[in-house]
Amino acid sequence: MSTTTDSQELEVWIDQDLCTGDGICTQYAPEVFELDVDGLAYVKENEDELRFEPGAAVRVPLTILNDVVDSAKECPGDCIHVRRVSDGQEVYGPDAV
Repeated sequence: MSTTTDSQELEVWIDQDLCTGDGICTQYAPEVFELDVDGLAYVKENEDELRFEPGAAVRVPLTILNDVVDSAKECPGDCIHVRRVSDGQEVYGPDAV
């Protein structure tokens, strides 16, 4: 059972308009990111179901949080956004405060 509270749970989404298709995110966190046939990265749900809707977000498993954060930091397109579920505040990515 997880001891994480809602205020600590994070989700991630990708702005495909800014995605360069470099694939760094898929190298860091293949559990969460995948390149599609269009050459752009998308987040994916359990069972590897890609989320194609603009702004679609998935929860970040705590076990790979550092990998997801590194993806956001290293992304050449600055298109990976990690935010708190509780209030939608971006904590990693180009709009982090």
